[in-house]
Amino acid sequence: MFNHIMVGSNDIERSKRFYDAVLGTLGAGQPVRNKADTGHTRLFYRHEGNTFCVSEPINGEAATHANGGTIGFKCKSPEQVREFHDTAVANGGISIEDPPGPRNNSMGSMHLSYVRDPDGNKLCALYRGK
Repeated sequence: MFNHIMVGSNDIERSKRFYDAVLGTLGAGQPVRNKADTGHTRLFYRHEGNTFCVSEPINGEAATHANGGTIGFKCKSPEQVREFHDTAVANGGISIEDPPGPRNNSMGSMHLSYVRDPDGNKLCALYRGK
């Protein structure tokens, strides 16, 4: 259904360091760096047919995060959920909500962790058992 997800950044190099480390826990490599026609830098992380993008806002205004918005990343194990979380915190992210671990709700059993990136975007690492 989705082609890509893009978030804004007020410090593209800080975001690159953060996402290089965090998305590296999922197996993503270095991003493709692109300059928009406006001169703004964009980073495109491509992995398993998905693209996650980080961009300086092309309208020249400050990047802000979405209230109520969350970007979820699929993990392959509960341990990868923990690694995603711990790597995010070690690279300038902020742990939010409950500690990483199992959750049971109406959608079934899963392992989750939530963090905010350095620009305030809410990220979720999720493993849904088989």
